[in-house]
Amino acid sequence: MIYILWEFTVEPGHCDEFETAYGTEGVWARLFRRDSAYRETILVKDNAQSGRYLTIDVWEDKDSYLGFKDRFAGDYASIDEECESLTSSERHIGIFERLP
Repeated sequence: MIYILWEFTVEPGHCDEFETAYGTEGVWARLFRRDSAYRETILVKDNAQSGRYLTIDVWEDKDSYLGFKDRFAGDYASIDEECESLTSSERHIGIFERLP
């Protein structure tokens, strides 16, 4: 399993909309579900810093994830553009592998 981590700072007044889009049943998870190697999306919120969130996308393996991004690049870019107004910053933290 691999875990793709992103950090977001959400614009004030957009937290509900962000949580809907990036949550387990959101637009991103629906896109990812088009690939059988996708497992789940976990959305976590920082209780100490308002508007700060992490997403953790769980995939079977890195090659499947990268292949998905190639195949669905247009849809990915479209959703990314739609959601851009919800955040003031976004940072790809990295791709992590679960240890045995």
